[in-house]
Amino acid sequence: MAPAGTLLTDGLYDPGFEHDSCGVGFVADLSGRGGHDVVASALTVLRNLEHRGAKGSDPGTGDGAGVTTQIPDAFFRAVCHFPLPAAGALDRRAYCLRKQAEPEAGAYFASLSSATIVYKGMLTAPQLEQFYPDLSDARYASALALVHSRFATNTFPSWPLAHPYRLVAHNGEINTIRGNRNWMRARETQLATDLIGPDAEGRGIERLLPVLGETTSDSASFDACLELLYLGGRSLPHAVLMMIPEPWENNAEMNPARRAFYRFHATLMEPWDGPALIAFTDGTTIGAVLDRNGLRPGRYWVTRDGLVVLASEVGVLDIDPATVIRKGRLQPGRIFLADTASGRIVEDEEVKASLAAEHPYEDWLDAGLLHLDDLPDRERALSDGQALLTQQQTFGYTEEELRVILAPMARTGAEPIGSMGDDTPLAVLSDRPQLIYDYFSQLFAQVTNPPLDAIREELVTSLASSTGPEHNLFDPGPASCRQIVLPYPVISDSDLAKIIHINDDGDLRGFAVYVVDGRYQVAGGGAALRSRLQEIRAEVSAAVADGARIIVLSDRGPAAAGTA
Repeated sequence: MAPAGTLLTDGLYDPGFEHDSCGVGFVADLSGRGGHDVVASALTVLRNLEHRGAKGSDPGTGDGAGVTTQIPDAFFRAVCHFPLPAAGALDRRAYCLRKQAEPEAGAYFASLSSATIVYKGMLTAPQLEQFYPDLSDARYASALALVHSRFATNTFPSWPLAHPYRLVAHNGEINTIRGNRNWMRARETQLATDLIGPDAEGRGIERLLPVLGETTSDSASFDACLELLYLGGRSLPHAVLMMIPEPWENNAEMNPARRAFYRFHATLMEPWDGPALIAFTDGTTIGAVLDRNGLRPGRYWVTRDGLVVLASEVGVLDIDPATVIRKGRLQPGRIFLADTASGRIVEDEEVKASLAAEHPYEDWLDAGLLHLDDLPDRERALSDGQALLTQQQTFGYTEEELRVILAPMARTGAEPIGSMGDDTPLAVLSDRPQLIYDYFSQLFAQVTNPPLDAIREELVTSLASSTGPEHNLFDPGPASCRQIVLPYPVISDSDLAKIIHINDDGDLRGFAVYVVDGRYQVAGGGAALRSRLQEIRAEVSAAVADGARIIVLSDRGPAAAGTA
């Protein structure tokens, strides 16, 4: 199977547009015995989700369909004409093999696990069973099965981008994907774990980088990150809730221990926000979770004999209502988890209480986390009228903006509302000088979603973030949360002064700040900019080696002719 990276990148197509909007479901037997009936039921669910997938102009070609099951060990031993190894956990070795083989051989492995196997392809839902005869064999048994019918939103379907992936199947889209990928790339230099041992040449986890591919879909990137966290030592529910936290920031009724769990992990990784329904399995547990907004449907049923069914909609499997002992819908930020080893549904409260009790997160936060509002005020240089005018001109303020936008905001404390056409030319087509951020525009969702804002939806949205040194993702501890909480993405000059002078009293060396001049000689053009960037890199590297933990890139300082 060709890797997703071979997708055409010419013309207007960009692999970064790859998103999914699909049908997902699973069937599980809580007794753990399993059988072919679980697989057959899951394939029925898949066929009944066909309308949630898509087809090309050739009706025989689908956007993708697939199923994940447990390894059917007895079936494979019966049909294979060569000896098979004993069942065992070789997943980390297989992971290393796959991560190196795929780019080197130009291949794609749908799965390479000792616990699960994936059958998928660029097929329609009814075609999957016909294409893979294994799935029709009565000897093919599994205690769980995860299915997916893909609708490739505004993108090119391909075999590797069909679901399920190694751990998940996804309905929706990850709208924060660019930031998630960029941050994960930035963290790669810090990654280290004994669970992923060195190769014959002594290379550690660095031989498996990059963690996330640039030409895969948002779902594939999510799965790759989740797989790394899982194989790095976290349980699957732990890794899922780390990536898709419930809305905890403004929930005053949340248990303090659970809040501390989320607050701590927010310093390790930013959320992968949807709208998204993520179904997941490691071969023993199987479950699903909605992101904080809950804009993707999910319904579940549990029968008296231990059958669990979850899907994007009702009616996917004929179940006698008299046998149903529990049914419901997925809720925003809540996890639904079935454990075939213990034979039960593990409740949301139990999952999160157990995770919150694993470490003294509250103590770690008290020792390391600082809030910007709690830092002492520091003196800052005030601009005179002429300097303010120069800054306004530098940043492109117009007289109209000062009169029509800023003045009403200052008078009323509210954003002015108007209605008129906008004939401002695109920056790239304008004859006038433009600021760099005029060349960028907001990214919008690939599918229709209700508008949200941080005021009307304050329970499920947050503008807060944190800044400070990051540590090894696989070695959480008190040092991991030694950061400053910023309540808003835009801070004032007074707040910036608090950060720059945070260690002036010498009692917060773990937050030592270094300010680097980010200006360059404009007359030197691009060559001067490239040269200055190299100088800044060397300067910052030296500062970090000398103990700096926060870097401030500044465009201020004594006026120098020709600088920008």
